[in-house]
Amino acid sequence: MPIKKNHFALISFCFLFIFASPVSRAVISDCEKCHEKITPMQVKDFNRGKMAESMSCVDCHGNMHQGVDDVAKAQLPTISTCEECHADQASQYLSGKHALGAVALEAMPYTHMQPQPFIEGQKGCGGCHTLGVKDQNSRLEEGRKYYRYGMDCQNCHTRHSFSKMEASEPEACQTCHMGFDHAQWEMYSGAKHGVTYLLNRIIDHQNKDRAPKCQTCHMPGGDHRVFSAWGFLAVRLPEEDAEWMGYRATILKGLGVLDPDGNPTPRLDVVKEAKMARLTKEEFDAERKRFTDICKKCHSPNFVTENFKNADQMVKEADKLFAEAIEIVAGLYRDHIIVKKEGNASYPDLLAFYDVDTKIEQTLYEMFMDHRMKTFQGAFHLNYDYSTWYGYAKMKKDLTEIREMAQDMRKKISLK
Repeated sequence: MPIKKNHFALISFCFLFIFASPVSRAVISDCEKCHEKITPMQVKDFNRGKMAESMSCVDCHGNMHQGVDDVAKAQLPTISTCEECHADQASQYLSGKHALGAVALEAMPYTHMQPQPFIEGQKGCGGCHTLGVKDQNSRLEEGRKYYRYGMDCQNCHTRHSFSKMEASEPEACQTCHMGFDHAQWEMYSGAKHGVTYLLNRIIDHQNKDRAPKCQTCHMPGGDHRVFSAWGFLAVRLPEEDAEWMGYRATILKGLGVLDPDGNPTPRLDVVKEAKMARLTKEEFDAERKRFTDICKKCHSPNFVTENFKNADQMVKEADKLFAEAIEIVAGLYRDHIIVKKEGNASYPDLLAFYDVDTKIEQTLYEMFMDHRMKTFQGAFHLNYDYSTWYGYAKMKKDLTEIREMAQDMRKKISLK
């Protein structure tokens, strides 16, 4: 049936309207008139997002900045800015571990020795750990004066579109959760859960949720309180397994949380503040239950229990190797074969990380931050290759090298 001229004209008009129209937006603000020339992609990005339908620049940046001469008056958003509309999410986030990112970084004893661009300038650890910007007072803190940018919510909801859909995909976590000491992205994306989700997102988009993504387990129901039972350091108290507690005590001495005699040190308060470890059984069990409840939606209770038990045991096996390595290096300190620059002379300070003076200490650091991390994180993320070849096998290699290096160092001393 031939298309009538008026029908053709109508179709043509609709086609042009849909494809030629600019991105939908609210009323153009005075800010946009200027910034379309200065930062056009920023304006375009904002108008891609849902917020552009009801908000303008001044809602987040204030109205003090009016021209090129008063740029510094533009207010940079904080969590409290987002909280005005997203109170529940802000409250959840502030009760979780992400909001403590900067606290954890500042708790490290050697952070103050790093180059400013590396920490405050966010070109190193500070790039991910620039978290906890609660309000404008947070921006006045000494550590944020060097570089004023960065803000929590945008790390997942990338500015200026602030997409919920984008933040809901596992790649949103990849920026920080990858690499040397926390290769969770590599583990997840190469394990069955990640492969199934990412593959079905392509071939069967409607059923991609047949496998979990990061947010399924770590942010159930969109809960912004991200927390886990073992935490980053895989340390908990108390420990009912006496053998394991022996290994744990050695590790806690290396972390500086216990002194050589096993007594708590002031660093324990720092660990508590940054929530870097679970320090009561009730706290650990509550966080564990949050995860097992999610797992049981797909797996039988027995399957879930057995898998978590085996993953926990991998932490123990890693701790067994690590504790021996710590004690070997501690023996070199006690015998003054390695002379520490400062602090406790009886145990290596694991939180010094790479700021150490000898090869054996560097090997211990890599055993801690690289190979032990991959051993236990790989176990919980169901990536057996990471847990084995990048983790446990490397820890075995580290321990062998540490034994040999310690023996050689003692021989050299005895020959003098």
